[in-house]
Amino acid sequence: MFRLLKKMPLFRLLAVGQTALLARRHLRRLEPGDRQRLLELVRKGRRMRPGERDELRRILAKLGPGEFAYATANAFSPVKLPRR
Repeated sequence: MFRLLKKMPLFRLLAVGQTALLARRHLRRLEPGDRQRLLELVRKGRRMRPGERDELRRILAKLGPGEFAYATANAFSPVKLPRR
């Protein structure tokens, strides 16, 4: 794994790090119980029942996916994006 990181250009490393920090900020919005349940549901993958899929959608909606996409795009854009 470290060999891959040594060969990766600095800009990509910074982009990965900045995206990880943005994701962390959004994950901290969840309560600890929701974070644990999200981890359990993601580990199940395709074996989830329909009720569990609805629960996953509900938890993911709390993360603010639109805001995350905007923040990520704004972080890498050469000009600031207009607020929605």
